[in-house]
Amino acid sequence: MTHLVRIGAFGRVGRFRSADAVRYAAGDRVIVRTERGLETGEVLTADDGLGRSTLSESGAAEPDGALLRRMTTEDDLLAARVAKNRDAAYAACVELIESRGLDAVLVDVEHLFDGASLWFHFLGPTPPEVEALTAELAEAYESRAQFRQFTETLEEGCGPGCGTAEATGGGGCSTCAGCAVASACSTK
Repeated sequence: MTHLVRIGAFGRVGRFRSADAVRYAAGDRVIVRTERGLETGEVLTADDGLGRSTLSESGAAEPDGALLRRMTTEDDLLAARVAKNRDAAYAACVELIESRGLDAVLVDVEHLFDGASLWFHFLGPTPPEVEALTAELAEAYESRAQFRQFTETLEEGCGPGCGTAEATGGGGCSTCAGCAVASACSTK
C-alpha cells in the first residue's frame, strides 16, 4: 500500500510504500525512510495511482521511500528531544553567522528523526565559509551536516518541470510548498 506523506521543513509530499502493508489514515503521524534518513511525516491519503509523476519502465509509480510505522509514544518523546536540538542548532548558527559577519540568511534547520543529519536551509547564495560553519555545528550536535540552498527549491520545485505547463497535470504538482511559492513568485 502506497501513501502520500508530507515530510520536511517545507512540506514536501512524497509517495511512501507501507512496509507492513497497512493502510494508514489521513492525519496519522508516521516514521518514513527517505534518501536523507529517518524522518517524521503526516499521512495525507492513500495513493491509489492518481497523479503519477515518477514511473518505472513497467508504468508503476516509484515510491520515494518506505513508510515504516505509525509514531509511538516513544517516538514522540524522541521527536521532542530532536526538536530541542534543532532549535539549539538554529540559534547557534544564527549567532555564529552574526559573530563572523557572514552574508547569509538562515531560513530553517532540520534535525532528522534518526538524529544523524542536520539540514541547514539558507535563503539565496551563501559564502563558502558557511559550509565550514555548518560542519562545526554538526560536530557539536554529533550529526552529519547537510547544506542546502532554499532558493534552489523555489526555482526547481520538487523535480524536473515542476510548476510548469510541461509538468504532469499542466501546472506542476501543486502539493509542495516549493511549487506553491515558485508559482506565486513567478513573473512568467
